[in-house]
Amino acid sequence: MPQDLRSSSHGSTGSSSSRQELGSAPVAISGGWTVSQRIGEASRPDNADMITAVEYDRYGDYIATGTKGGQIAVYTKDVNAQQQGRLTRSFQSHDHSQNRYAPYKSFQSHKAEFDYLKSLEIEEKINQIRWCRPSNDALYLLSTNDKTIKLWRLHNREVRTVQQFQHPANTYGDVIRLPTLNKAPPVAVATTKKVFANAHTYHINSIALNSDGETFISADDLRINLWHLGVSDQSFNIVDIKPNNMEELTEVITSADFHPTHCNIMMYSTSRGAVKLGDMRTSALCDSHSKLFEDQEDPAARSFFSEIIASISDIKFSPDGRYIISRDYLTLKIWDINMESRPVHTINIHEHLRPRLCELYDTDCIFDKFECSVSGDGNNFVTGSYNSEFHIYDRYGRSDYCLNPLSNAGRRRSSAPHTAISRALATGTADGDPLDFTSKVLQTTWHPTTNEVAVAIKNNVYLYSAKQDAHPSMVAVKNSKK
Repeated sequence: MPQDLRSSSHGSTGSSSSRQELGSAPVAISGGWTVSQRIGEASRPDNADMITAVEYDRYGDYIATGTKGGQIAVYTKDVNAQQQGRLTRSFQSHDHSQNRYAPYKSFQSHKAEFDYLKSLEIEEKINQIRWCRPSNDALYLLSTNDKTIKLWRLHNREVRTVQQFQHPANTYGDVIRLPTLNKAPPVAVATTKKVFANAHTYHINSIALNSDGETFISADDLRINLWHLGVSDQSFNIVDIKPNNMEELTEVITSADFHPTHCNIMMYSTSRGAVKLGDMRTSALCDSHSKLFEDQEDPAARSFFSEIIASISDIKFSPDGRYIISRDYLTLKIWDINMESRPVHTINIHEHLRPRLCELYDTDCIFDKFECSVSGDGNNFVTGSYNSEFHIYDRYGRSDYCLNPLSNAGRRRSSAPHTAISRALATGTADGDPLDFTSKVLQTTWHPTTNEVAVAIKNNVYLYSAKQDAHPSMVAVKNSKK
């Protein structure tokens, strides 16, 4: 089993006065990060097979992937669901980390369409998948492409086969023989429950479920709509940043999310690097935000690329709702919801790429949208990078586990190119290996209850698992020895 583990002291910025406690003491993760499973085909991928969305369900018993071709594949490690066809969560005491995900159901979620009014082709690519609460022995999930959101119901249908249907030749007319039905194993079925369409003029970039389990939001470049899962022909516009004159447009919406416990609080990020918190109790239209989280850039450091790299590609609440994690092109920022002035920590991820921004701009790589995810205890984060690599950080940004499922070669990486190897990375090579900007990890997600992460690379999903140390202080001890 391939194993590529690099642990190094990773730089983070932030004054000591702004240093906050992020929940409880960090749970130490040992150095045993290994690939526990690969989901996907080993053959050369077709463009339609490229994975564009990955999401665990709320218990981690199921994982769904979406592709550029509009396909959704659901995998399960619920033993009861695999053997008996049950879709409800198994509450038996079994170790989830030892179970492998098995294919459960694949189906075509979206198809390519053409908007004749605007002469615009609508891709079938799945932008996001979000799991809803299970109900009545069925699973529900939302999927979206650029224009249409669909609610899917996954359930098991009983199959009965007919046996001994034909009557024997010597059967008399007064004898009635009914056919015998044999019960076959149940078959997984995916059916469309609702289609939420014709509500967005611009491309949908994110959807988020509310903690009430009944409503969700969908965000495009300029608007955010609030939907009820049971009503597909009506939505409420809660954010509209479109100016009367489009020439006055200064920012667009890039991502949105709901608070994990307070159903009235939502947030959205913008292309200017701001995170805006809205409270739906204050007004029906949340254009005027209740809180603004924005890290001011040093005017002396401004450049042509400043606005591009400041654009936030993904935002997440911590599970307790106290902290906000935002990912832009170069950094991962951690915000305290009670402190708007500056982030608690700033973790430099792509600082070594700063000298190559011009090259990245020419190849459009500078516009790549990297996702981020938070562990179930809120103490660790995962996000992607280039060279088929992804990073796992602790909540202080002091430890950086850089993993590559496709290679066993390891190298240390720091937050700024101060060392010889970092300077080599900044120029594009390290030990003779060039940076591969085509092999990128954009989609990452963390298991809701265990130390397991799922990362998508081209047409495959790699699941990484790690053991938990007995003493949380081991992380600090390991970092002090580096």
